[in-house]
Amino acid sequence: MLKQTFILSLCLMVFNSYAGTITINDQQQKPLANAVVWLTPADKSVEFPAPTTPFIMTQKDRQFIPHVLVVPQNAQVEFPNADSIMHHVYSFSKAKSFELKLYREQPQDPISFEQTGVVELGCNIHDWMLGYIVVVDSPYYAMTNDKGQIELTLEAGDFTLNIWHSEFSDISKTESKAISLTSAPVVYQIKQAIISRVAVGVDEFDDYE
Repeated sequence: MLKQTFILSLCLMVFNSYAGTITINDQQQKPLANAVVWLTPADKSVEFPAPTTPFIMTQKDRQFIPHVLVVPQNAQVEFPNADSIMHHVYSFSKAKSFELKLYREQPQDPISFEQTGVVELGCNIHDWMLGYIVVVDSPYYAMTNDKGQIELTLEAGDFTLNIWHSEFSDISKTESKAISLTSAPVVYQIKQAIISRVAVGVDEFDDYE
């Protein structure tokens, strides 16, 4: 009897799980790489534990690495400076406003990101430095590959599909759509135009060597 119960439970787990691909296309129906994708359950009573390990946003070669960092709500992020010069990291974003004044190596404390949204980062010394932290209300997130795809394995059900890209015409807006995860792949075509932003040349000479 115990064996039969275990087999039945296993079958239910397989039946109720979803392992598939979500594809994001641009307005020309071409795969959109580097899009942030996350799924929020339709059941709002679902709660997720806060992450216990800090995330890392590094400054290296006078750039933020990675350019886009996705973190779950209430995550802590460290901002190590891997350059030989000082940086002054800041954000005036609605989701998180903070400032790490001129420093080398590692600030003493990480920054907590309690509110969801897009946090735009800058350096008060190097104007061309630009990065983003996307704070999401779900542990189900990823960035699309060169084929515009992410692969997920989670419990089947009703979700909201959310998409954001650093080259959206309006980076303050996220696109969303209600979906049901069954066994079929999910394909979504974005509504916003993608605008390539020209990177400003790096100044190799500054006063903070």
